Amino acid sequence: MSDWQPDSWRSKPILQQPKYDDLNHLSDVEKRLHSYPPVVFAAEARQLFSQLANVSQGKGFLLQGGDCAESFAEFNAPKIRDTFKVLLQMAIVLTYAGKCPVTKVARMAGQYAKPRSGDFETIDGVSLPSYRGDIINSFEFTEAARRPDPERMIEAYNRSASTLNLLRAFAQGGLADLHEVNRWNMAFVENNPLKERYQDMAKSLHDALEFMSVVGINAENHAELRETTLFTSHEALLLNYEQALTRKDTMTGNWYNCSAHMLWIGERTRQLDHAHVEFFRGIHNPIGIKIGPSMQEDELIRLIDAVNPNNIPGRLTLITRMGADNLADNLPRLLRRVKQEGRHVVWSSDPMHGNTISASSGYKTRNFDAILREIQQFFQVHRAEGTHAGGIHLEMTGQHVTECTGGAYQISDDDLAECYQTQCDPRLNADQVLEMAFLVADHLKA
Repeated sequence: MSDWQPDSWRSKPILQQPKYDDLNHLSDVEKRLHSYPPVVFAAEARQLFSQLANVSQGKGFLLQGGDCAESFAEFNAPKIRDTFKVLLQMAIVLTYAGKCPVTKVARMAGQYAKPRSGDFETIDGVSLPSYRGDIINSFEFTEAARRPDPERMIEAYNRSASTLNLLRAFAQGGLADLHEVNRWNMAFVENNPLKERYQDMAKSLHDALEFMSVVGINAENHAELRETTLFTSHEALLLNYEQALTRKDTMTGNWYNCSAHMLWIGERTRQLDHAHVEFFRGIHNPIGIKIGPSMQEDELIRLIDAVNPNNIPGRLTLITRMGADNLADNLPRLLRRVKQEGRHVVWSSDPMHGNTISASSGYKTRNFDAILREIQQFFQVHRAEGTHAGGIHLEMTGQHVTECTGGAYQISDDDLAECYQTQCDPRLNADQVLEMAFLVADHLKA
């Protein structure tokens, strides 16, 4: 690590970056950001590191979820609250079913950049730079809106800090009370078309909380019942922003990216000799890497060793995004090789990205059954290989959007237009993602 510096990535090839017109303006924004307080603290990242170490050893489960890309336009307290609430609802179901701690990591407070399949987007014969997330440019299809603007990094910082501040208030201020969360779950079950499927677990959990109250264990005398810990994460795509928020921890002397507790490298930017791997190898946050079906065994081991050469449990989460039709043919060989080499990783399933399709109505969507099928295969393959299915990674929202088809309410292609709000990828809505939690719980029981 003696040859690593926060800016050493700048000497490497880099993909998925915007082209700014005024480099002096870009440099000025980076300097301003570097002078600002951190969004998160190194000690918090170490706390997450410790929890993920337990997950990697089969002593916990990782629940990671949130928006595909946060939006400046949808930055408001109710939206943040609703996603926080549904994450808690999912976590209590998974904790009770799996009889193990659930580490909650939100895709929030920084998920403002998105990779794109092409540098340009063409509509009606007009080509403009692709929308790369609100931290870079705007979604509107005009030349001015699509021009990358460095000032957007300042806006993203301010909104990320405000979001995290509200999340902390929710986590410590009573909204996380287990009795309240369970009441929300009971209401979900009661109103769900397939409620018989979930009633037993919901009733059992309700009875457990009631018994605890009777014997005097309640939110007033046990803080664990009314408070929780929620960590934040995002894809560290725009390295100018990430470097500006990287700090040397005064307690350990190690470098931490203080824009989030956990960062991940996407499938499109995980090249061994490129900038993103170079940046990630030097920060001491827990990190993730997205793994698609094309990943080869030798390449994966080299990638693991590049970012976690000391093989420290909790450092690295491998997030598989293979698709329901590809996972069973590709994940087993990777599990065997990593197990054979003795590498400590958290295995998590992203069942969203490999199951994206175009609906007959023209909308980009994902089907609930395909998402569930990939998760089920993920658990089955790990069980067969004797490894630990450590988590799930979902693009989701606490709002009642219509972006993914299927689920108990049977959203159809024709229903997508009713409330299709995403600026990038389709998300599971509040009902769908909680339904998914009850179904995943069955696998955790096993």
